[in-house]
Amino acid sequence: MNEATFTFRVDQELKGRFARAAKARDRTGAQLLRDFMRDVVQREEQAESHDAWFRRQVEIGQASAQAGHMIAGNDVEAHFAARRAATLRKLDETQ
Repeated sequence: MNEATFTFRVDQELKGRFARAAKARDRTGAQLLRDFMRDVVQREEQAESHDAWFRRQVEIGQASAQAGHMIAGNDVEAHFAARRAATLRKLDETQ
């Protein structure tokens, strides 16, 4: 692994408190910072991946709508009204 040094300034009190917190976890401050950096990078990669997936889904939906594959709003409302009514009937039967 090709390693690099990461240098930054931090308040002395924060540095001390961080070192104590790291020691309480049986880790060094450097280990905790590396873990944190990995977590941040992983979350960012996951967010980017989800964003790309979501954009593809929107494009698929737009292409489908442009091709005329749509359901009228009234039909959707009627379908889910029937589902709600069926659910309410089931709830009434269990009481």
